[in-house]
Amino acid sequence: MEPRTGLILVGLGDLAALGSGVLIGLVLGLVGGGGSILALPLLVYAVGLRSPHMAIGTAAVGVTANALASLAGHAWARNVKWRCAGVFAAAGVVGAAIGAEAGKAFDGGRLLTLFGLVMIGVGLSMLRRRRRPEFPGVRLTRASARELLPRLVPAGLGVGLAAGFFGIGGGFLIVPALIAATAMPVEIAVGTSLVVVSALGLTTAASYALSGLVDWRIAALLVVGGMAGSAVGIAAGRGLSAHKGLLEKVFAAVVIVVGSYVAAKNAWG
Repeated sequence: MEPRTGLILVGLGDLAALGSGVLIGLVLGLVGGGGSILALPLLVYAVGLRSPHMAIGTAAVGVTANALASLAGHAWARNVKWRCAGVFAAAGVVGAAIGAEAGKAFDGGRLLTLFGLVMIGVGLSMLRRRRRPEFPGVRLTRASARELLPRLVPAGLGVGLAAGFFGIGGGFLIVPALIAATAMPVEIAVGTSLVVVSALGLTTAASYALSGLVDWRIAALLVVGGMAGSAVGIAAGRGLSAHKGLLEKVFAAVVIVVGSYVAAKNAWG
């Protein structure tokens, strides 16, 4: 009886990891971020990884692979501003490498509490209306570099620090940061953010993997589920492209709800 029960528990854990991957991929494909911010709570509370640091490392691997899968679809749809993404990612990788080392040295419980509070803050900031007009044709050129670089580099460095510290891809921060820095429309910011998510996630994943803080079996299940979720998310995103404001509000609401749960649960022990 005991071996059979163990097999059932393992099967449920695998199913939870696979389902988490589907949800992560769906969110990444739909809004270009949020997959990793959901991955950490899912791995801790649904899959059952008891170590927050192990969950962070595993989430980074899964989210990076899923972000690359989603990026392929957005690149095909020409929703990527490659030069803007490259500058943002280069600055972000530096920040992520520093942040990852700091995060591993931080207490796991306090890290989750702080993570939840950051989620709430980001979600609330995304509910604010942007007064700046959109500029779909924005490009990083010699002429525009003087205006865009002073915005992209600090934003990339700051997002990278947060992404590395919390072990996330940072898409939920990257999308609004790209919009604020360049005024690109949200659907283009979504595609562009996936380049940065992939770069930051890879940096964080490598740091945690070198410290032995990755559950590769769970990470593989996240990737498999994420491929399916990503395809659905990209298709759904095309259908909802006319409702950009709705996408952002739904995303913000999810971030606030999950962040409140994570912060409250860990603050109260």
